[in-house]
Amino acid sequence: MAKSIEPNLRKIGDYLKLDGDTVFIIPEYQRAYSWGTDNCDKLWQDIVDFSDSESKDRYFFGTIIINCQDNDEKLVLIDGQQRTTTFLLLLKALLVAINNSILRNVCDEDSEGLSRGLKERRRKIIGILYKAETEDISDKPDVIKDRKMYQEVCLLENYSINERYRSELKTILESYDYVEAESRVYRIPYKQKDNKYTNYFRNYKYFYERISDLSESALNRIAKAITERCEVIEIKSWQVEQAITMFNSLNSDGLPLFDSDIISAKMYAEAELISQGKQFTALWKDLLDNIDELKKQGIANIDSILMQYMYYVRALNNEIVNEKGSINVTTPGLRRYYTEINKDMIKEPIETCSKMINLVRIWQKISVYPSVQILMKLNENSKLFLACYLMRFRCDEVTEEVVGVVVDCLLRLFAVLELVDAGYSSSLFKTFLFGESVKLVNSSVPVYEIKQDFDNHIKAKWDKEILSEQLFSYDKSALVYLNEYLFAKNNGLSFQLDGKYDIEHIMPSSGSNIQEIRKDADLADEDEFRDYVNKLGNKIVLEEKINRSIGNEWFRTKVSTSLKDKTGYIDSKYPISNYLVKTFRGSEKPFWKKADISTATEEASGRLTKFILE
Repeated sequence: MAKSIEPNLRKIGDYLKLDGDTVFIIPEYQRAYSWGTDNCDKLWQDIVDFSDSESKDRYFFGTIIINCQDNDEKLVLIDGQQRTTTFLLLLKALLVAINNSILRNVCDEDSEGLSRGLKERRRKIIGILYKAETEDISDKPDVIKDRKMYQEVCLLENYSINERYRSELKTILESYDYVEAESRVYRIPYKQKDNKYTNYFRNYKYFYERISDLSESALNRIAKAITERCEVIEIKSWQVEQAITMFNSLNSDGLPLFDSDIISAKMYAEAELISQGKQFTALWKDLLDNIDELKKQGIANIDSILMQYMYYVRALNNEIVNEKGSINVTTPGLRRYYTEINKDMIKEPIETCSKMINLVRIWQKISVYPSVQILMKLNENSKLFLACYLMRFRCDEVTEEVVGVVVDCLLRLFAVLELVDAGYSSSLFKTFLFGESVKLVNSSVPVYEIKQDFDNHIKAKWDKEILSEQLFSYDKSALVYLNEYLFAKNNGLSFQLDGKYDIEHIMPSSGSNIQEIRKDADLADEDEFRDYVNKLGNKIVLEEKINRSIGNEWFRTKVSTSLKDKTGYIDSKYPISNYLVKTFRGSEKPFWKKADISTATEEASGRLTKFILE
């Protein structure tokens, strides 16, 4: 009888450790490897916080769904390819750092235990990445022997038709050290600095740099935590339809997260003890009903509100400053904080719940403010610190003017985060914001003092020319929204993100006539086209209906047609599309060329740089 489902809770190290000819397979229909350094930063934060917490529990990294229908040795990743690939890059970065540490380490009585631990981690990781037996792995790195071992094993085969850089993971895993990997990986033409690398190497570099900052004891502790204390649920299916059905189900409903259930149950129990059970039940229902509106907008759910409130209380109580006066950015888990660290929040259920309702109602009120809408596009962590400031006020006290200065401060800092290689967990961002949260919650601290702190920090840490260079080569989407907002603000125009909208490429990124459009734009070849098509100056905000109708039309069609006929920028409410219509519609044969994209990008870069540095 054919097998059906085989679920297992497995340590990361055991999940990735394959035997014999077994390999992970990324099937043809999967998307390309798309995780960026922001995803890696979140993963790294979680791992470091978990390791620092010294919790005896294990850390759960979600569910992996594997189809084994064709062959038990071919583990086809239905769900989990991004995490699996990223963990392999992380383990390789750990291995290189451990090898370097072992070669530096001088064996004496004090360091003998640590040295033994690092050697054990080395064997463990090599066993995972290269299917090597313990007895075949030397205590110390051996260039010739290790290099041979690195090149003999394939752990993952990628057949995705959407992946342009299939060999990158193999190149990194085969390389003896970081320098060799950097010299061998692919460099994307026309890209500058880290943008010239693929996601594979950028993420590997991110992990390598974070790990290189660790002490040897922290390196040993984190490597052990990742391989032995972090877990996934591995679900194997021998029927592909069943595997895909599970994937769809888990991704539409999400796996249950029980922190809010446990916290609310304990709060209810405390309310019952003081004969306020019914009052608490009504308040909790009110809280969840109000949060439902925020969930529809993608702003918050119950767990994020509990997290925001935790950040507020920790800042209010000055819990983030340690005994030596340094900022401690380690964040406890929700359940642990509410039920163990600060039980007063549980023991005052009516007050806690009422304050969270006030916070949710403020979010509902400010969610239509254009500056807040843009901030939500930049980084999820911004909500934690804006919430600290919002807790100063009752809902009826909040206006755009009241929140505007702080929102702009956060917009500026998180705009920088979009541009630089450092992740949120860097001291330039997380440590600064944690320290500033103590002022954000304190109503006696004037807002101009907070603004001055942001001004001084940004100007001291980042150079205008470097930011301008990064903006000119920026090819993601978050700052497109900020650019549109600033264009409107600088020109006294209205701006509001409502309804359905898209990021529109003025020069299309694809289509049957793309070669002709590329030539009209004076772009030399496909590599130059790929570089220019995603620049800031070639992207605007546009209504989804108009964007989908325009498709991949010529520029002259976009600026001259109307919804009645086909549709075009003329029907848009967004400011830059209106500006393009006014500028080009009167031209006999309007073109959007390389020079236009460069000019628009330079203008956007100047606009954003001025805003960031004020």
